[in-house]
Amino acid sequence: MSESCKDTKKLIKFGPVLFLILFIGFFYLFASKMGVGNMLNTMMQTAYSLLMDTCFYLMAISVLAGAVASLFSEFGVVDLINQLLSPLMKPLYGMPGAAALGVVTTYLSDNPAIISLAKNKKFIKCFKEYQVPALTNLGTSFGMGLVVTIFVLSQASICGEDVIFSAICGTLGAVVGSIVSTRIMLYFTKKDVGSEMLAIDDIVSEEEKEEKEPKLSLFLRLLNCLTTGGKTGVELGLDIIPGVLIICTIVMMFTYGPSLEGYTGAAYEGIALLPTIANKFQNVISFVFGFQSGECVSVPITAIGSAGAAMSMIPNLLKEGYATCQDLAVFNAICMCWSGYLSTHVAMMTSLNRTKYTGKAILSHTFGGLVAGFSARWIYVALSAIL
Repeated sequence: MSESCKDTKKLIKFGPVLFLILFIGFFYLFASKMGVGNMLNTMMQTAYSLLMDTCFYLMAISVLAGAVASLFSEFGVVDLINQLLSPLMKPLYGMPGAAALGVVTTYLSDNPAIISLAKNKKFIKCFKEYQVPALTNLGTSFGMGLVVTIFVLSQASICGEDVIFSAICGTLGAVVGSIVSTRIMLYFTKKDVGSEMLAIDDIVSEEEKEEKEPKLSLFLRLLNCLTTGGKTGVELGLDIIPGVLIICTIVMMFTYGPSLEGYTGAAYEGIALLPTIANKFQNVISFVFGFQSGECVSVPITAIGSAGAAMSMIPNLLKEGYATCQDLAVFNAICMCWSGYLSTHVAMMTSLNRTKYTGKAILSHTFGGLVAGFSARWIYVALSAIL
């Protein structure tokens, strides 16, 4: 037997052993602190809570967004937006003007809403192939934007002063972060597939089919658009469930610590490893985000997995004096720009059938979120000095 064959057999035998070591080590990391029973119960309870409170909520949003996107496409709104906003979207984002509809849709709802648009051929025909994966980064940058901004504005009673300035600076920071994230992603995809390939190659045949189809009444066109777009939203909602439940459960257990009663096996308990690591880099984080307290790090760390969970931490940070209005602007930018990207990017890329770009999308958006927080901080400082 040749030496190469022996080496191959050794590699084949070593692979499963290495995997088992890493697999057992991963669960031991949790079980050693939480206990095996509590660890398993927390995983199940967290996944169930995410399914009921997050996934079905996202599915409902996707259904509504899909119906609206179908209506906009059917009655020419997408083409109109493409023509009006192309001068703005192309120089800033390197995307066609139709992408602005995705910005509006996700700002009013959540990250996956832009995928409902991407499933519509009248929308996607405006794009080149290399631009399609970047829709994930663009949409995520504005996901839950309206919810986050309203939440920040609602903190005025706790801050004891007007927080509109914080909300404006935070939103501007998120816009800067979105440009960075999208541009980095476009660099990767253009390098891979070039800049000439169309997103779909059957546009002509589809248009020919539409010409052959009989014209429907206005009522039937409306009804058909609503049901077809809604069906797309249901399919999308099902597609995102695995990614949200698996990835977000792990992120949550790495982010949160025990409850007040200790480890009970309840949802959203964990070993708080990520905040512990973040505290080791407090000087760097303070420079980037301007945080004066290590407790504030929990917000961007949690925003990686869930913007909603991250926002829930803000009121207590303000009450305890750990966070200021400047920090609130940074929170706004990060929660809006990241908006749980680590848990949704996998599912969104899967839905787009472009999973090979998932790692690049996550890497691009990591930098985008950091730039968003950094920009929000210095926009706040600069405008405060001027005003």
